[in-house]
Amino acid sequence: MSPQARLWLWRLAAWALALTPLGLLGQRFMQGDLTANPIEFIEHYLGIWSLRLLLVTLAMTPLRQLTGWAEPIKLRRTLGLWAYAYLCLHFAVYIVFDLNILQPAHAAAQLGEDLVKRTYITLGFVGWLLLLPLAVTSTDGWQRRLKRNWKKLHRLVYPATLLGALHFVWLVKKDVSEPLLYLAVLIALLALRWPWPQLKRAILRPHATT
Repeated sequence: MSPQARLWLWRLAAWALALTPLGLLGQRFMQGDLTANPIEFIEHYLGIWSLRLLLVTLAMTPLRQLTGWAEPIKLRRTLGLWAYAYLCLHFAVYIVFDLNILQPAHAAAQLGEDLVKRTYITLGFVGWLLLLPLAVTSTDGWQRRLKRNWKKLHRLVYPATLLGALHFVWLVKKDVSEPLLYLAVLIALLALRWPWPQLKRAILRPHATT
């Protein structure tokens, strides 16, 4: 199989992964299977899928390092933008239904109050803000304009994803096994990115010279 054909299959798989949750949500809507609290279900569903896609995005670099495949690196932008799209939908449901956007003054006041009083909303909102410039500068044009600063800017995905995972942990009141699982996956992905050989040499070098 040619490299172009392999890349096409990888891209097809990435789009299928990104669109399937929306399809499943639409199916549940048509069947009237959105639980007793449909707004809360949709809000949480979109938020969870945003976090999942962020984790998949972060997994692309370790996957490349472990397998030598070139294709995963080329999917990070697509997956990251879909993750942010789900996060924006998650935030939109909260703004429209929880805060009642039809009363803008009340919604703004309530948002300010939630940001101060509810830690999980503060964490999620800051994570959304951190990802906003990444989405805006995701184009090739911005990458050329920012040059080396583009990579530095896009490292904000790490704290943003951490805030998303902590947002989920803080949100759940009883069984925190699922949010803790996502947090553990994130920690593992970050550990795979850590330059362990360089760190080991830095630790051992002072001892070698004594």
